[in-house]
Amino acid sequence: MSELVTGDAVVLELRPARLPSRALAAAIDLAVISCVFVLVSVVVGIASVTLDEAAVAAIGVALFLLVLIGGPIAVETLSHGRSLGKLACGLRVVRDDGGPIRFRHALVRGAMGAVEILMTFGVVASIASLVSARGRRLGDVFAGTLVIRERVTAKRSVAVPPPPPWLVGRFSQLDLSAVPDELWLAVRQYLTRMHQLDPGVGRSMAVRLADELVTRTGIAPPQGIPAAAFLAAVVHERQARDARRVFAGARGASSAAPGSAGGAAAGSAGGSAGAAAPAGSVGFAAPAGAVAPAGAGESGAPAGVAGAGAEEPEERKGAGGSSAGFAPPG
Repeated sequence: MSELVTGDAVVLELRPARLPSRALAAAIDLAVISCVFVLVSVVVGIASVTLDEAAVAAIGVALFLLVLIGGPIAVETLSHGRSLGKLACGLRVVRDDGGPIRFRHALVRGAMGAVEILMTFGVVASIASLVSARGRRLGDVFAGTLVIRERVTAKRSVAVPPPPPWLVGRFSQLDLSAVPDELWLAVRQYLTRMHQLDPGVGRSMAVRLADELVTRTGIAPPQGIPAAAFLAAVVHERQARDARRVFAGARGASSAAPGSAGGAAAGSAGGSAGAAAPAGSVGFAAPAGAVAPAGAGESGAPAGVAGAGAEEPEERKGAGGSSAGFAPPG
């Protein structure tokens, strides 16, 4: 994978095509162009029977330039870097900054391709592609282009493990506005892969990420909470806030519909559901029997976390374990 930075300082993750796929795409393109060249040559040869040898030679040179060189240039320009062979192999020619190519890029690639592909039977292009870190031939170097893979196998998304039930709603008053997206991404990646890491490495990563979150929010987690559990609780709190925001917007839009009995019913049903469901339950399944920690009423936690007067069972007081499916390292 190659990281390219555009003029707007946007990092693009492009996967350069390697020699095998490029060679297959070039072979398909050459086969198609050769067939077209043979057919056109036969037609022109029949039509130029009465011409002298000099005229026939001139027509042959013109056909070579127009079909074998001009054809690929025209196809790449009109298709924005997708020739028939590249389309079949899932490849595309783009600029170094990730944008679509134009005529000048295709012209340089086509002119250099006549030398390094046609005249040397692809030897020069193969050597240059093997030497280049991004698999570029000389035409790509001079034109400032790159052949990338467009069809990439999609990775299965892994859900973030839920926090322990005694931490749900614990950080409802936390200010998360100063946490950047890069830190959220790093925390999510850690939580989805923490069971694949070495325990010592996982603990150190969790502590480092938790320290960065504390620096951004300005509030340290309570004593005795593992760093991984703290990260899961904060991520869950952010997801719950996003879900409540989306749910509130959808409920407001349905209740604002004029003369809609269905919208009124949906609004009343949504209101009753919101009163009964725990905070952050939209889109998240709360573990059975999960309760808020002792003192949640005094800390300002919303009523959705623990009802008024809710008391924590004795067997959960001071519990330091985690919920099912989440075992934070250390």
